[in-house]
Amino acid sequence: MPDDPSAVDRIDAAIARIEAAIDARARAGDALARRHAALKARMAEAVSALDEVIARGTAA
Repeated sequence: MPDDPSAVDRIDAAIARIEAAIDARARAGDALARRHAALKARMAEAVSALDEVIARGTAA
C-alpha cells in the first residue's frame, strides 16, 4: 500500500492545517481590531457632535 500516507506525512499534514488555522485566526483577530478601532473613532465623533448640539441648545 504505497499510496497510503505514512505517519510522518499525516503528522506533517496535521501541522500544516494547525499552522493555517493559527494564521487565519490571527488575520481574523487583526481585522476585528481594525473594525473595533474604526467603530470607536466613529462613536467618538458622534458623541462629540451630540455634545455640540446639546451645548448650542443650552446656550440659547
